[in-house]
Order: sequence, then structure tokens, then C-alpha cells
Amino acid sequence: MTITITAFERSPDGGKGLARDARVRWALEEVGQPYEVRLVSFRAMKEPAHLALHPFGQIPTYEEGDLALFETGSIVFHIAGHHVGLLPDDPDARARAITWMFAALSTVEPPILELANARLLEGDKPWSRERLPLVVDRVRDRLKQLSARLGRADWLAGGFSAGDLMMVSVLLRLKPSGILDEYANLAAYLARGEARPAYKRAFDAQLAVNTGKPPTG
Repeated sequence: MTITITAFERSPDGGKGLARDARVRWALEEVGQPYEVRLVSFRAMKEPAHLALHPFGQIPTYEEGDLALFETGSIVFHIAGHHVGLLPDDPDARARAITWMFAALSTVEPPILELANARLLEGDKPWSRERLPLVVDRVRDRLKQLSARLGRADWLAGGFSAGDLMMVSVLLRLKPSGILDEYANLAAYLARGEARPAYKRAFDAQLAVNTGKPPTG
């Protein structure tokens, strides 16, 4: 059955890999599954046809036969559970990898998104100047903990897994801020994720949508 995902017709980031369909594209590239992309406008995302797939009117969605999914964590978990390449066979190692998927989305991403909102959406508020350092400190607290846990390892739980895919995707949002550079092992960790051929293919495919240029790979 053909896999179809949805993505922005024009991504707010201009195709820099931050739109969440990049995570799904990356997962599908890692497991070698072909897929089709249906592009949707911001207006179409709020119309009944798309809301039937994603009740909150966002992207991406995932369709395969009668199955329709939304939320990147759920979609990547489904892909990893049905195809070899993103989760270990050993039950305990598998559980650890899944735990890092949850950690990326539930523990590390929230303060990073809060920082993005503080800068982009609240920067003109009179209280923003006082609040922003507090938000940055919360991000640094999480990064310090993550850095300590990663240590000198290449990946979070043995070999590369869906946990790393989600964590790298989350950390990518910090790249323009320079905060990640304060933690050398996390900056190197992010670079390893971006260097993966599957990531490059996913990034190029998303960029091509926004620039009109065909993927180089």
C-alpha cells in the first residue's frame, strides 16, 4: 500500500528542516520505504477534509490503506515498529530507544518551543526582556542534563534509533540560536544526525518543495 504524508505547501521556515514532516520523511528514508507527499495550504489545513485526518489542523499526517495517523511521535513510532532500522530487536534495548522518543518530545522539546515562541511571538511584549533569560535558562538546564547523559557516546542508547531521530529533530530548532554550541558533545551529536544519508535525503526533499529546485540526491 502506498504511504502518503502531508506537508506544508510553503513551509514557514523556507525548507530548513524544522517543519515536522521532516521527521516523518527522515524515518521513512531510514527504513527504505517509498512515500508520496500531498502538499496542503494553510487554508486547506483548516478545512473538513484535512481535519478528518488531523483534528487540530496541522501537519504532517500519515495515510496507509485504511490507517490514518497524526502527531509525529505516533507516526515515527508506527514506522519504527513495522520496519527494520529504527528500533533494536532486543526488548530492553527497544524499550530504551522508545523512552528516548518520549523524552525528546515530552521533556526536551517543550522548553525549546517556549524559547521559539518567546522570541518570535512575544518579543514585542513589554515583559519579554525580563522573561527571555528565564526561558533560556530552562533550555540550558535541559541541555546540561542531556549532555551529561550522552557523554562521549555517539547515540543515546547504543546504536542510532528512533530515539535519536526524534532528539536530533528537536535539537535542530536550537541551531540558529547558538545555545547548542555551548555543549560540544550535543553539537557533535546533532552534526552526526544531519550527516546521515537518510536525513540528507529527507532535508533535500523538503527543501525542494520550498525552493522549486529538485533534490540533489
